[in-house]
Amino acid sequence: MKHEYTFDYFKKSADYVRNIIGEEPDAALILGSCLGGFSERIQSPVEIDYKDIPNFLTSTVQSHAGKLIYGTVAGKKVICMSGRFHYYEGYDFEQLTAPIRLFKLLGAKYTIITNAAGGVNTSYKPGDIMIISDHLKLTGASPLCGKNIEEFGPRFFDVTDMYTASLRKIAFGCAENSGLTVHEGVYMYFTGPQFETPAEIRAARILGADAVGMSTVTEALTAAHCSMPLLGISVITNMAAGVTSEKISHDEVGVVAETVSGRFGDCIEKIISAV
Repeated sequence: MKHEYTFDYFKKSADYVRNIIGEEPDAALILGSCLGGFSERIQSPVEIDYKDIPNFLTSTVQSHAGKLIYGTVAGKKVICMSGRFHYYEGYDFEQLTAPIRLFKLLGAKYTIITNAAGGVNTSYKPGDIMIISDHLKLTGASPLCGKNIEEFGPRFFDVTDMYTASLRKIAFGCAENSGLTVHEGVYMYFTGPQFETPAEIRAARILGADAVGMSTVTEALTAAHCSMPLLGISVITNMAAGVTSEKISHDEVGVVAETVSGRFGDCIEKIISAV
């Protein structure tokens, strides 16, 4: 039997975290696979284990730290998830609303989401950065299924500017002279945990996808529902299945993410400072 998620259910998580951090964050940040090193940039960090937060989830992916970290980046107060949650870990889509709803209740002004993604666009290369302009999700399920919680947003909601245009513009400006190759493109969501098949990647390219991954979309939809401005950024850590003759491995994802982590972290810091 599924749990009935209510406003008070999510408020319990926020009340616990608020009692520890004591103030509203300026920004929220979700760090994707192998990108957790950015958390080391947070000054005067306060760390909270996910498992200690009432009604929250726990991360089961080895490369995800599983901590909520609060502190200062570029002079701004930031609440940061080092490690995220995925459908393939066994969570229901409705459970995956928890991070963004926590940020909303804590008073964060906007959220930055990062991920490691496979390149579908053949002009992309591992180590490139893609600012997400839109997404494709053909899985059928939504994190906003079930009884609507009016305190967060309406039953039916617009997603035209889900990946907020003003934040994308700032991100492009901050990426200038960063040493990174930056694109803007469409992210396509697959549930995983298996990597996509070459046939699925060919279909994704025909549909207009530039990169693929197993995260981000549930968080983005939740952000749109509660009117949370959002910036999504993918690190292209590998070319997707069939684009090259190489097999895909999670180890490869980690190696490429590590090579760009410094420059990527500098760019994220500049964005936080500029917003």
